[in-house]
Amino acid sequence: MQAYYAARAREYELIYAKPERQADLRILEAAIPASFAGRSVIEVACGTGFWTQHIARTASRILATDVVEETLQVARAKNLPEGKVRFQIADAYDLPAALGPFDGAFAGFWWSHLRRAQRKAFLASLWRCLAPGAVVVLLDNLYVEGSSTPVARRDAAGDTWQVRKLEDGTTHEVLKNFPTEAELRADVEGFGTNCNYRALQYYWLFTFETA
Repeated sequence: MQAYYAARAREYELIYAKPERQADLRILEAAIPASFAGRSVIEVACGTGFWTQHIARTASRILATDVVEETLQVARAKNLPEGKVRFQIADAYDLPAALGPFDGAFAGFWWSHLRRAQRKAFLASLWRCLAPGAVVVLLDNLYVEGSSTPVARRDAAGDTWQVRKLEDGTTHEVLKNFPTEAELRADVEGFGTNCNYRALQYYWLFTFETA
């Protein structure tokens, strides 16, 4: 996965140019920053900083983390508010409690890359960095025939995989799960309250608060 996103870093944001997804993106570009107004936010798997730049419009500060240096290089080159955003290499499964506490957290297009068996381990890692009452926002893809990359296979654990081709001609098998609302609610049980699920045409948005 890390090798794939390192190779994809310079072309990653082309996915946001798909014409059919523009209406959804305008909704998300308004809704996500509104969730973090005045909050200190940790962003997990920030990638090239596409959503970081939107969150920075309203958040008081952001620590944007990723494990891939190549994508962080793209993110750091963005025109972001001076002194508000800091980027850091960090393992999403082993976030140090000393990074926090934050009263907001965002993970965009990361949940789908978690194995089903790893979801609670990720939430436990994130939990260490959050204050009580923190707002957590998860954003990811719905599977839409004709727009999404087809699922190539499902493994014995129930995880689904896609085969993706980059502009350099290389192909990569990538873990990509498409959870249901019921699965999301079950996964965050014990970690959060006030859960809210919103399905658009191409994306889902799931929010909850830490107890």
